[in-house]
Amino acid sequence: MVRRDPRAPEAGYLAFWREHHLCTLTTHRPDGSPHVVPVGVTYDPEAGLARVITNTSSAKAAHVRAAGAEGAQVAVCQVERGRWATLEGVATVSEDQERIADAVARYAERYGRTPAPNPHRVVIEIALTRAMGSA
Repeated sequence: MVRRDPRAPEAGYLAFWREHHLCTLTTHRPDGSPHVVPVGVTYDPEAGLARVITNTSSAKAAHVRAAGAEGAQVAVCQVERGRWATLEGVATVSEDQERIADAVARYAERYGRTPAPNPHRVVIEIALTRAMGSA
């Protein structure tokens, strides 16, 4: 495992995050147990953010909100054979329409499709504190 600066990733690490991969998001339930779900993730090292779009009523959004204004400690991860990459940080939920639209555009660029309109969409923004992996 190699630790990396999430704001200054090596070219190969960033390229891996630009490829089409299903990821996981790990949040914590109120009892402290991990909640791991498949998600699409976009990585923006310049802003120091990873983003996940979701429905406002999702469990992942609820877990992040339950952590309060200071945010929730979360991790996103992707794996392909022997390559893997994890981003960790503090997540908050945004209902700001411009932030959501930006997250949707980034998702469409990475995953090659624009999600269907959803008036209940929010974006989980993860302020990155750590990056690691073998990619």
